[in-house]
Amino acid sequence: MEAFFQSDCILGCLLGGALGDALAAPFENCVVGTAFEVQSFLRITDDTQLTLATCEAIIAAGRADPAAIAARFATWHCGRRITGLGSSTLKSLTELAAGGHWALVGATGERSAGNGAAIRVAPLAFLLNPDDLADRRTLRDVCRITHHNDESYVGALAMLLALQKIACDQPRVDDFMSQLAEALPDSRMRDRFVQIAEDSPTVLEYATRFGATGYVVDSVPLAILAATQAVEFLPMIQQIVACGGDVDSIGAMAGQLHGARHGTASLPRELLTRINEAHAMQVVFEDFASTFQV
Repeated sequence: MEAFFQSDCILGCLLGGALGDALAAPFENCVVGTAFEVQSFLRITDDTQLTLATCEAIIAAGRADPAAIAARFATWHCGRRITGLGSSTLKSLTELAAGGHWALVGATGERSAGNGAAIRVAPLAFLLNPDDLADRRTLRDVCRITHHNDESYVGALAMLLALQKIACDQPRVDDFMSQLAEALPDSRMRDRFVQIAEDSPTVLEYATRFGATGYVVDSVPLAILAATQAVEFLPMIQQIVACGGDVDSIGAMAGQLHGARHGTASLPRELLTRINEAHAMQVVFEDFASTFQV
């Protein structure tokens, strides 16, 4: 694989993820059918905060270095710059801050199959080649900082592949889901993409059948489905909120995909300015995009 990413594609991905996160965050764990309404003040969650920390670490190291990313996570955690952490990520960051090794602190077991790693993988999509075994190991290592779980890794791999494909192409939904299934290792995640390719559900049909939970096998395919079916940003977030559940995480991933596909011009600029620490976030993301564009 040899992909070339423009700065606007990278910046659109990162800002789109932050906006999707902030817009959907007030509705986290809402019930099915909840009506979406843009709030006057928008606040990012740990999903975007850890993506920012990942970008900072990569910029400083010049590459995706798991140890450097873990160290930056610990710095952010000690500085109380991360809010609303899930249990798996909180465990990992607490142990990192106490001196734990990045390869050993990640949560294990079936209950650790959350979507945190998949959400913050976006910056790596513009650096790593999933066809290269060394790059796949790097991806797995970055995931295991917080989620030492095979399904979490496959979910992150699915997001990386989806971001690269959607940034370079305008794939049809049915073909896209089949391509993702073929590229993934044997897993529940792969099975879910096979089911989507066979049944072609709408976003709400998917959520009704499988759920819109924080379980990575539910959330990653839903985010990819929403982004590939959507034309405009706000209606996409409205659809996701109507599904109920872990809508901020799903909104963040769908926002990343939408921004990578359509660029910064597709994002409501006025809403981006409402996000807390919008300027500082913009500076980091612009730095990352300009540094790693090809």
